[in-house]
Amino acid sequence: MARPITDKDRAAVRRLHGQGMSRNDIARKLSRSPSTVSKIATALGLSFDRAAEVQAATAVRKADLSARRAAFAERLQDIAEREADKLHAPTLYWEWGGKDHKYAEKTADEPIPADRRAIMSTIATAVDRSLKLVPPKDDGAAESRSVIGDLMAGLALDYAARHGGPPPEAAADAE
Repeated sequence: MARPITDKDRAAVRRLHGQGMSRNDIARKLSRSPSTVSKIATALGLSFDRAAEVQAATAVRKADLSARRAAFAERLQDIAEREADKLHAPTLYWEWGGKDHKYAEKTADEPIPADRRAIMSTIATAVDRSLKLVPPKDDGAAESRSVIGDLMAGLALDYAARHGGPPPEAAADAE
């Protein structure tokens, strides 16, 4: 038969719950089953619901990840800019070989086309990834244009209703 719940158990659950211990930790400390601790807590009006704590922790974690993504996007943008500087910079080309194992080097004014393509690919990848990590904010210009267009259409309809036809500019545009 199960050990009966005592006032001492109730007091211990209240005290340990007040210290922020989890249900399972309290059960281990009191040598009771987790369900018994839950039963005592319910009777005392205590809850082990941590939804608010979990929600807050999740929000903090999301904010941390967002900050890390922004920092990494900045690093990618730096890489793209550094690579772009190489497109018009003097470039050292070297080779080692031949029957005499001779080393030769030459400085070109700019990278050769194949190297320029590789640099452009690196730039494009870095910029693309940085934009995916931190997309640019919409400045609302498209919405503003839409509002202005709607306003102009409304004014044209109002003019047509009051004067029996479209405004003179609209009539000239239609011809």
